[in-house]
Amino acid sequence: MQLKKKPVTGMKDILPSEMAIREYVLQVMRDTYHSFGFVSMETPCVEHLENLNSKQGGENEKLIFKILKRGEKLNIETAKEEADLTDGGLRYDLTVPLCRYYANHANELPSPFKALQTGNVWRADRPQRGRYRQFRQCDIDILGEAGSIAEIELILATSTFLGKVGFDRFTIRINDRRILKAMAAYSGFAPETYDTVFIILDKMDKIGVEGVKEELLAEGYDAASVEKYLGLFEGLSEDAQAVAGLKEQLNGFLDPDVADNLVHIMESVSKAAKASFSMAFDATLVRGMSYYTGPIFEITMDEYGGSVGGGGRYDEMIGKFTGQNTPACGFSVGFERIVMLLLENGYKVPGSSDKKAYLLDKKLPDARVQEIVEKAMQERLEGKQVNVAVMKKNRKFQKDQLAEEGWTEIVEIFE
Repeated sequence: MQLKKKPVTGMKDILPSEMAIREYVLQVMRDTYHSFGFVSMETPCVEHLENLNSKQGGENEKLIFKILKRGEKLNIETAKEEADLTDGGLRYDLTVPLCRYYANHANELPSPFKALQTGNVWRADRPQRGRYRQFRQCDIDILGEAGSIAEIELILATSTFLGKVGFDRFTIRINDRRILKAMAAYSGFAPETYDTVFIILDKMDKIGVEGVKEELLAEGYDAASVEKYLGLFEGLSEDAQAVAGLKEQLNGFLDPDVADNLVHIMESVSKAAKASFSMAFDATLVRGMSYYTGPIFEITMDEYGGSVGGGGRYDEMIGKFTGQNTPACGFSVGFERIVMLLLENGYKVPGSSDKKAYLLDKKLPDARVQEIVEKAMQERLEGKQVNVAVMKKNRKFQKDQLAEEGWTEIVEIFE
């Protein structure tokens, strides 16, 4: 049987030209986040299945790559249900593993703990542009800080990183889950319906107000409640004044401190930010994860037409492990989508011009080869990138390939 040379569906091979950009972006990200006080940590790619299925991951829990039990624990003949066969799964995000990690090591970690974690995650999703079944996530989280300084630092760090890799036309949209709930309560929806209402609301940018209205009515919700609910979004601006207006309109349903806190975050970020981006209040922003408890945010870029990152506050998630809630807030960057956009825009890694290649004639005497190899080693010690290769029959094609890979100085050595 002939072996398959294409990767598994939803996975991809990475060529050197893309790998150079990925490594550069990762380094800029790490350097930027470290400058904000975040420290690197790591968790295993395999998690306990009960952790992944804890009703915290929303739709992602339907997309888990599950792992069969090993050795004597795996007994297919006597298995009666899935739990008899599986006990682990590949992580679908980095947040669930982080919470387990913190619950396990809290006594060894500073408070607040500013965590930086990057790594591959897996989702059995339908592949499409910018979406794979294996992809890298890059997360920063602040654990143990209840105040809005956590949200401010996370947004500033992420926007600074994006600015450093060349993005200057992006928007950070922000909302608060408590505002979402207050709007639903004000309109007359029962608490047990909120999740369904929010799932439909989240489609607003795709199906419009009329589409949302049709779906809410199709679910059997009271027409007066639907009209009242959608009326809240009419003419709503994207600035802090919109938050202040909702604070007044939702009096008795929304804690005023929630609105004031969101305004404080927006104004603080706008004043301190050095990158060029827009900060916008979006009352339709939901975020799919059910573990969010407060402010939520998302990055959108016009050239992508969708989200390239997001996050929010999840104060109750660590308590699932410890029995005691811990303030927590995080921001995840869509690394694969960012790299995709850079590749589509012909991005070149800065500072990569000092690359030299020696092409050696096949008939070059051994002594001359040794001389060139020694010279190349000395140049590498001086900080240069040096490639030594044997000259091919089609020298022009070989040189064109090297130039395409960024080798700016090509030296041909003949006997």
